[in-house]
Amino acid sequence: MRLTLDALLADVPAEQVEAAREFYASRTPGRGPGGPAELRRARAQRSAPGAADPPAVEETAEAGEVRVPVRVFTPAGGPPRGVHLDIHGGGFFMDSAARGDRRNRALADALRLAVVSVDYRLAPEHPWPAAPDDCEAAALWLLDVAGARFGTSRLSIGGDSAGATLALATLLRLRDAGAVAHFAGAVLRFGTYDLSARTPAGRRIADEYFLQAYAGHAGDRTVPDISPVYGALDGLPPTLLIVGSEDVLLEDNLAMAGRLSAAGNDVEIRVYPASPHGFTGHPTALAATALRDARSWLRDRIDGRLPTPPPQPPR
Repeated sequence: MRLTLDALLADVPAEQVEAAREFYASRTPGRGPGGPAELRRARAQRSAPGAADPPAVEETAEAGEVRVPVRVFTPAGGPPRGVHLDIHGGGFFMDSAARGDRRNRALADALRLAVVSVDYRLAPEHPWPAAPDDCEAAALWLLDVAGARFGTSRLSIGGDSAGATLALATLLRLRDAGAVAHFAGAVLRFGTYDLSARTPAGRRIADEYFLQAYAGHAGDRTVPDISPVYGALDGLPPTLLIVGSEDVLLEDNLAMAGRLSAAGNDVEIRVYPASPHGFTGHPTALAATALRDARSWLRDRIDGRLPTPPPQPPR
């Protein structure tokens, strides 16, 4: 078998690729905060998120003893055809669900979905497992209320960067609880799946402060709830992985795609040329194409029949 990166590249117009190269050549690459003081400054200097129209409805999701704020968008064009659970990025220690308001409003209206975004607790004030606890609570709440609240129990999940990591950790928790069958698909954009720095891919980000802020206290960072690449990955819904060819996490995403496939899941990975980490949030035509591609993939999963998960052994 001969596998090359070119075979995995998404089909993007050449002019968009060239424009993206010019865009990234003209800007200084960013980096995450390198310690607590830099994190405090970065949070203070972060601009306010843009408002969506119509705006989100702010609610509280509750499951067990966990209560977490969520932001709810319902489509303008009719009753929802499904419900998408969105988990924001930000290195586990920055940003909020509100930063995705405009994108989630566009997704709700484009696919006629209800979109629920999770305001999970941030590190280092609330390290692991606070964030996955909150995301799991939001997912369990949706499983309980979606039919009555939105008129549909067809669910999907997605996230970018740290949000993709948390989305996959949430699916593993739901799978282990026998509660994953209603999820028709997962869209994971440039997640980080080894936070232990033990794989070659994980060692590429070993000096990043977010690892210490989020899970530095954990005795074993290879537990799947922190580093999903180490988990038993069978029995998960169809998954689309999106990553840029210039992303430091490219190798991590390729490894995750291979592990998901080897576990018997329906998985697709799309690598977008000339694109670094976080590229779908940048003002390029290539980013807009990637978002349209993701919406098309998600529409097909929402419209299709729910997958029948294989029988699961006791865990």
